[in-house]
Amino acid sequence: MDPVTLTSERLLLRPVGPHDTDAVYDACQDPDIQRWIPIPSPYLREHASGFTEQIVPDGWADSSMFTFGVFLPAAGELVGTVGLTMRSLGVGEIGFWATKQYRGNGYITEAVVATSRWAFTDRAVDRVEWRAEVGNTGSRTVAERAGFAVEGVLRSGINNKGVRRDCWVGSLLPSDLGLPSTAPYLPAPQRA
Repeated sequence: MDPVTLTSERLLLRPVGPHDTDAVYDACQDPDIQRWIPIPSPYLREHASGFTEQIVPDGWADSSMFTFGVFLPAAGELVGTVGLTMRSLGVGEIGFWATKQYRGNGYITEAVVATSRWAFTDRAVDRVEWRAEVGNTGSRTVAERAGFAVEGVLRSGINNKGVRRDCWVGSLLPSDLGLPSTAPYLPAPQRA
């Protein structure tokens, strides 16, 4: 698929490319990003260039992963990234990180909602899943503010740098954003 650009009230979301390598490299020097995101640590410039020059374009080309850089339109500064990885038919998993200086402004929440809305309306996704290691309260806050329902804890649910870790899991459905699903949804009956 050809890459797309999205906009929200305050943001420009576009695929990162080679011209963004330095900004990605600089952002990923943050110990918090290296702690919670499954990226190499130490994070070298070659990791950033592999991401911007190969991983991102390849994901778009084969429609397996749609990664957006999140930018402030006026200044063009990188605020973070949001990626949607296709897991199965109609299901994508969202992941994100924010640069240290832009945390706490709601930018990543806004980008997650915009990306999810795009997935529901343009990619025929009926469920966006979110996972984060238990204890990553920043990620959980973003997910909850974006409307995700936290569904529980998966034991040994993620692998971060070779270590299996428990993770929170949540979901966002089209109906959570007032959108129709592409497939009918029959929720489980409520227990009395």
